[in-house]
Order: sequence, then structure tokens, then C-alpha cells
Amino acid sequence: MLVRTDDEIYRVDSVWLGPPRATFPWRVRYVGYGVGLLVMIGVMFVQRRIGIGLDFFSVAWALVITIAVTRFVGKRIDYERPLGQVLELFRHEITGPRERTTATGGEVRSRHVRIGPVVRPRGTSRKRAPQRRARKAERQADAGRRKGRSRVTR
Repeated sequence: MLVRTDDEIYRVDSVWLGPPRATFPWRVRYVGYGVGLLVMIGVMFVQRRIGIGLDFFSVAWALVITIAVTRFVGKRIDYERPLGQVLELFRHEITGPRERTTATGGEVRSRHVRIGPVVRPRGTSRKRAPQRRARKAERQADAGRRKGRSRVTR
């Protein structure tokens, strides 16, 4: 037994083909005309802002860019992913957190790095370290004993 799904309903695009016996040579969904209009206005605005005058070639290039961008966007939108969802996804991609690519430290040059045996700073030695620790512990113990006594005033 073959079970038919309702996918055929969604395969039908809302497309205006033109008046009877004078149809367009292309198929564009209604949303494509709106996207194309907005892209054309945006491209023309950018052209004027960068100083390109309004002549035949600037309008022709704006039309070519508009068709390319509209086709690119049109391939990504359908009934399962409407234009609003695509725009929201784009906004989230642009404003999302990014991994830092710049280093936070300074510059490291090899002429500043000593290569060879470890040299300890003057005045430190492995032999003296336990003695210093013992003296420090003794001073802390003395300070603790003194806290409990009252001062004798003369």
C-alpha cells in the first residue's frame, strides 16, 4: 500500500507568470520580487555613496548585482526556511561570540631567551632555602606567643 504525503502541497510555489499569453521567461516567487527590490535599492544607495554617478552602466551593473544576490538568497529560502528566519540566522552569525585570534602577550624574540644551564639569581641557593623556611616558621611562632601576653608598662 502506498501512502501519499502532503509534500506536493508545499512544492507548489506562489509564482506570478504574467498575463495570459504574455508570460515572463523566468520563474520567480513573490518573495523574490521583494528581495530584489530591496537589494536594488541597497546597491543603488551604495553606488551613490561611493561616488558612482547615475548613468546606463551603473544601473546595468546594479541590475546584474541585484540578480546575482537575489538568486543567491532565493536558493536559500523556501517554505521550510522563510526569509525572516534566514535574516535572523544571518544576524546571529554576525553578532555571535568569536574566538580571539590575536595573541594577548607581547613579542618574543630569541635573542632575549637564554639557552643553556639554569642560572639562579644571586643570593639564592638550594641549600639555604630550608634554613630560611625554618627561620620564618620560628618568627611566626614567636609572634603567636607574643599575642597572648599583655604588655607591661613602666
